[in-house]
Amino acid sequence: MSGPAAEVDITLDLVRDLLRDQHPDLAERPLSPLAEGWDNAMFRLGQHFLVRLPRRQVAADLVAHEHRWLPVIARLVDLPVPAPVRHGRPTAYFPWSWSITRWTEGRPAAATAVRGRGHWAGTLARFAAQLHRPAPADAPHNPFRAVPLAHRDEVFRERLGRLDHPRAAQLLTVWEQALRAPLYAGEPVWVHGDPHPLNMVVHRGRLAAVIDFGDLSGGDPASDLATAWQTFDWEGRAGFVVRYSELAGRDEALWQRARGWAVLYAVNSLALSADSAEFLAIAEHTIAQVLDAPDALAGPRR
Repeated sequence: MSGPAAEVDITLDLVRDLLRDQHPDLAERPLSPLAEGWDNAMFRLGQHFLVRLPRRQVAADLVAHEHRWLPVIARLVDLPVPAPVRHGRPTAYFPWSWSITRWTEGRPAAATAVRGRGHWAGTLARFAAQLHRPAPADAPHNPFRAVPLAHRDEVFRERLGRLDHPRAAQLLTVWEQALRAPLYAGEPVWVHGDPHPLNMVVHRGRLAAVIDFGDLSGGDPASDLATAWQTFDWEGRAGFVVRYSELAGRDEALWQRARGWAVLYAVNSLALSADSAEFLAIAEHTIAQVLDAPDALAGPRR
C-alpha cells in the first residue's frame, strides 16, 4: 500500500462487526481483503458485493458525495459505476460513512498489456463523452481537479523541482505549453477526476466498469482526458481522441490542456507514490507517451 498512513486501522473483524450491526443479512457471507489505497480500504463480500471504507478523514468527506451523486452518474453512462447498493453509518468504533457496492468481475486495466487496451479505447471515449454533461450548481467542487491549470502551477513546479527527474526540462516545456492553451470557457461538466488505469476494470478483453469516483466534481473535462496518455499507447490514444471528438466535438485547446494534466498526474505520482510500483509505472508510461510517442492529436498516420 502506498500513500498516507491510515487514520483508522481497518481490519477484517471491524468490517464484520459493521456488517453484523448494520446489514446482518449480509454479515455471514465470505469476506476477504482486496486492496488498500490512498483513500479507501476494500473487501470482497460474497460473490456479488464489495465493501469500501474510507481510511482517512479527507476520503470520508468524499463518501457523502458518492452516496448522493453516483446514482445520478449511473443514469448518464452505459458502463457500470460503483453506485452504492447499501449505505453504512458511522459508529462508536468506526467514525465515518461507508458503502457496499456491486462486485464487478475483472482486473484493473493497469494489470493488462498496454497494447491490448486499444480494443476498448472507443468504449472509454464514449463513457467520457456521456459523463461530460453539464453538472448542477451544487455539484462537488474539487480544488485539485477540473480547475484551470494555473491553479496547480506552483505545486507542479515545486514537485518537479525536487524530483531531479532526467526529463524534467522537457516536462516543464509541455506544462508551459498547456498553461498557454485557451482556458475552458464552457459550463462546468461532470468530471471523474482520477482517470488512471487502476480505476478501470477489464474483463475478457473489454472495459467492464469505471470505479473510484472520490474525486468527482464539476469543471473542465480536460483533467479526465489525460487518460489518453496514462492508459494507452499511440494507436489506442488515436482511437480514443477520434471517438471522443466525434461524440463531444473537436477542440484543440481541450487536448492541449489534457496533455498538461497528464504531465501533472505523472509528476504527482512520482513525488507522492514513490513506494508504489503501480503508480510509478503509470507515471513513467505517461511521460514516455507525452514526450516520445507520435502526436495522436494530429490524427491517424498516413
